[in-house]
Amino acid sequence: MSSFELLPNEGAATGFGYRVDYRPAFPMATVGLAAGASMAAQAGAMVSMSASVELTSKMEGGIMGAIKRSAAGRSAFVSTFTAGSQGGEVVLAPATLGDVVPVRLDGEYLIAASGYLASEPAIDIDTRWGGSAGFFGSNSLFILRASGSGVMFLTAFGALHQKQLAAGEEYIVDTGHVVAWDSTLKYKTKKAASSLFRSVTSAEGLVAHFTGPGVVLMQTRNVEAFAGSLSPFIGASSGSGGDTVSIFG
Repeated sequence: MSSFELLPNEGAATGFGYRVDYRPAFPMATVGLAAGASMAAQAGAMVSMSASVELTSKMEGGIMGAIKRSAAGRSAFVSTFTAGSQGGEVVLAPATLGDVVPVRLDGEYLIAASGYLASEPAIDIDTRWGGSAGFFGSNSLFILRASGSGVMFLTAFGALHQKQLAAGEEYIVDTGHVVAWDSTLKYKTKKAASSLFRSVTSAEGLVAHFTGPGVVLMQTRNVEAFAGSLSPFIGASSGSGGDTVSIFG
């Protein structure tokens, strides 16, 4: 079973230090890089960076790798930030509200495509086919495989909750709340209720059925459910004037 540790808001590893500010609703991660050190990140995650840091973007894994990342809801390109001879910093943040959580990985974890923010080069991030069991977080048929030893940053819509499962223990999680899980966990997706009608009327669609041992990481809010809760207020009529009201100004 892989080793997985939630880290404090501030810490250091080989070649870099980090600090996560403004948790849990509007966080951003500041990564201080030593000379020549690098940090990989989801494309579009950069908030700011030192002038001494070089940004490169490429299609890792070739055309097929890019296609898989796009299908997983990620950019076809991967961003890498490398510090110059004087070192430097890069500030990263996710696209949605919610937490940024630094973790230390030793082994292999599977991650919902929307749950990945950044990682050090010692961790390999690959996109894999999840098949019919792959609807996690971003409702993608692809999931990410993180393997190696090092520090990475996960994102959660809301806060991140950890559930440890004992050997043989079964646990069910709404797929929209799944962020990451130990690759040794057995899992399958199925309807929340015994019939399609009951699943629809309960407003619970697909769920993930995990069997331990291992750890499941969940986000306390569901992006799709949140978007659905806003729909009555988007494009609503303001009354007699018939003007459209938008919550986005």
